[in-house]
Amino acid sequence: MPQGAGTDGLHEPQFALHVEDLTVSYHTNPVLWDIDLDIPPGVLAAVVGPNGAGKSTLIKAALGLVRPVAGHVRYFGQGYAAARRRIGYVPQRSSVDWDFPTDALDVVTMGLYGKLGWFRRPGRAARARALAALADVGMQDYAARQISQLSGGQQQRVFIARALVQDADIYFLDEPLAGVDATTERTIMALLRRLRDAGKTVIVVHHDLSTVRRYFDWLVMLNVRIIAQGPVSEVYTAENLRRTYGGQVALIEDLPPAPGAEGPTAEGGQDGPR
Repeated sequence: MPQGAGTDGLHEPQFALHVEDLTVSYHTNPVLWDIDLDIPPGVLAAVVGPNGAGKSTLIKAALGLVRPVAGHVRYFGQGYAAARRRIGYVPQRSSVDWDFPTDALDVVTMGLYGKLGWFRRPGRAARARALAALADVGMQDYAARQISQLSGGQQQRVFIARALVQDADIYFLDEPLAGVDATTERTIMALLRRLRDAGKTVIVVHHDLSTVRRYFDWLVMLNVRIIAQGPVSEVYTAENLRRTYGGQVALIEDLPPAPGAEGPTAEGGQDGPR
């Protein structure tokens, strides 16, 4: 019997996300190399690392959007196909076609198609759930607004609402705080904390090292390989930062900024629109 497998056929069911021996290459260049990753249920986790470290690729490989060369991924002991209705995903805003002619409510309602089926029109109950998700992110007044007419932060909130309406057990968000204003950042983080407090697992690709300890309780440090993983209080150290970023980033672990203050990002710039 494989190590970690139970009599019910599950593999490492105690973890919300279990990644084993995962390698991803684009052409002949390895983007992720021999990744072993275990994230327990009920944590708010950040994935950090320099540009080109493979952070987005890790999420895409976990979701089956990128084919790995080797390795496997399990959610609560199951493969992606069996667990996909338990998974919510918010991609990078820059990867979405915001000119598509649809309004905010329809975008959120699309999050229900996995349960409704693509050929079943959403009824009153489904649209009520979508409106409730928009209200959760403060966007109920924009339900009929075309997504192309929304600001960047508003668009991000709509896509988070689309993930929320799925009522998933594990959520992936790829740089949800990139380019949003301070109000939207606070709204998003308050929502993610509520999901964590409700027992959900939330995994966020994050770029601002100055907010890691304030926002997250679990940390994955990545640079093609896993450098470190575990509780933020144990993993966020000067040595691990050096191993992850080299000389690209000043160490800021001893002086967290005041709430609301802007600080240096993992790319060495300033947090904010980009």
